[in-house]
Amino acid sequence: MEDLRVRRLQVESDRRRLLGALLLAEGAITTEQLERALLVAELSQCRVGEALVSIGAVSQRTLATALAQQAGLDVLDLGAVELDPAAVALLPERFARRSAALPVRFVDDDTVLVAVADPTDILVSDDLRLALGLNIQLAVVESDLLELALERAYRRQVELEVLEEEAAELEPTPIDDVGRDVAGSAPAIKFVNSIIGLAVDEGASDVHFEPQVRELVVRARVDGVMRQLTTLSKGMQAAVITRMKVMAGLDIAERRIPQDGRMTVRYDGQALDIRVAVLPTPLGEQVVLRILQRQKGGLELATLGLNANDLATISRAIHQPAGVVLACGPTGSGKTTTLYAALDAVNDSERVITTIEDPIEYQIPGITQVEVSVRAGLTFARGLRTILRSDPDVLLVGEIRDDETAAIAIQAAMTGHLVLSSLHTHNAASSIERLKQMGVDPSMLASAVSLIVAQRLARRLCVECREPYRPDDPELALLGLAEPPPEPTLFRARGCVRCAGTGYRGRAAMYEVMPIQGRLRRLLGGPAEDLFAAAVEDGMTTLRQDGARLVLEGVSSVDEIRRVTGDWPAW
Repeated sequence: MEDLRVRRLQVESDRRRLLGALLLAEGAITTEQLERALLVAELSQCRVGEALVSIGAVSQRTLATALAQQAGLDVLDLGAVELDPAAVALLPERFARRSAALPVRFVDDDTVLVAVADPTDILVSDDLRLALGLNIQLAVVESDLLELALERAYRRQVELEVLEEEAAELEPTPIDDVGRDVAGSAPAIKFVNSIIGLAVDEGASDVHFEPQVRELVVRARVDGVMRQLTTLSKGMQAAVITRMKVMAGLDIAERRIPQDGRMTVRYDGQALDIRVAVLPTPLGEQVVLRILQRQKGGLELATLGLNANDLATISRAIHQPAGVVLACGPTGSGKTTTLYAALDAVNDSERVITTIEDPIEYQIPGITQVEVSVRAGLTFARGLRTILRSDPDVLLVGEIRDDETAAIAIQAAMTGHLVLSSLHTHNAASSIERLKQMGVDPSMLASAVSLIVAQRLARRLCVECREPYRPDDPELALLGLAEPPPEPTLFRARGCVRCAGTGYRGRAAMYEVMPIQGRLRRLLGGPAEDLFAAAVEDGMTTLRQDGARLVLEGVSSVDEIRRVTGDWPAW
């Protein structure tokens, strides 16, 4: 053992000199930075590479490249490889974290590729060979990316272990905290809890449990795109589906008709409202969970990403004493966020503001908020009638879904109220057509509707791995720019550990803001395409054009804007 300690000290001494010499020779650091790092390493009892990163002399990527060069190894891009669960399972999580090492895949029957942050640590290499019982082939990764990969690998490994257990009898009561004592739960409970936790960690809005012939596939919608999380053996399907129905207060004996419910859970100290939809299929019941994370205020119009003209237009409309302001777009396009930012902008002590929603997604102090309850007989229309008798100045109607709600909202605006609401329509102009289909007279629309905002959410490129490139003319044409900039530099998705290999992290909104004024009011009775064309002539920025702005700013990609807006013209 003493020989190993001496050997390690000698290696560390050589490593410090070699690493510093490498970085100095490449101009990555200065002599002063190296001397400072050596002092920090001595005082903090850490490695010189860690010290160089801590003082800001080099990045994790630069350090990993230098260590790989020093050891004669390759730098591994964890975002471009698929982890083999069988390889990961060879190494206990505690050992992997302590050693900063992660088995990635089998090179052959006797060799495992292992990602490490420090390839010069001889003791770790020896311990890995003993622990794995196989030959190892090392590759270097950045330490921060390795931590992310370890978190993902062993979190998913827990799920795979759940699949191997047998189904147990379900508890009769819903869970209270999905992040607490998961290991002591029955297999179905443990699986559902871990999936909810994983979905929240991944930023998923929906989780789908989809029965197949031989398995139950679990997928999640992350940043608007479906992503497979795991699969479950067919033998566990009934137990898992029943568990979710119990949590949502649904009839577990009824499997022939659709059911809707909701549940409230806590995860990592955060309250989550989850809507549950159960749909019978020939292969079993499909369950979809919609995750609504409660938020408290903090929304501002200026932070939504609107261009200056559109921001000013919306601000003018919501500060009028009356009128209907509509946010439109498909489910999950950010309409509620926009409406609440507008609501927050007019929230002051001089106004009475009341909302009716299904469900309440944001809680804002100083506002009376009412939640729809169909079971109790509280619908949008019925609640809206009562609210109008309660002397409000501003109303927020979560969604105009039917003729009755549309008529009441329009009448409220015509009698001196500011009404904010949403519609599920393709673009701003088609919202008028939708209201006319609901039976609202065009002349009433001309008097009541003041502004329509259409929007979509496009995925943001991961800033850690996006790739710059020069687009060709056909690609620029897809953006619909009247005057493309000369030789623009755009970015495309690549994929890394930070973005789970997708190339995207988070989403950005694009808008189409159409104020109803001037000649547009006279066109409300005609076709929607004429209204759209007139709005564009008057200077309206279309969804595609606003998406082009995101592309030129390096926020998103041509492929993503094309995916969100489609290939066809607006009309």
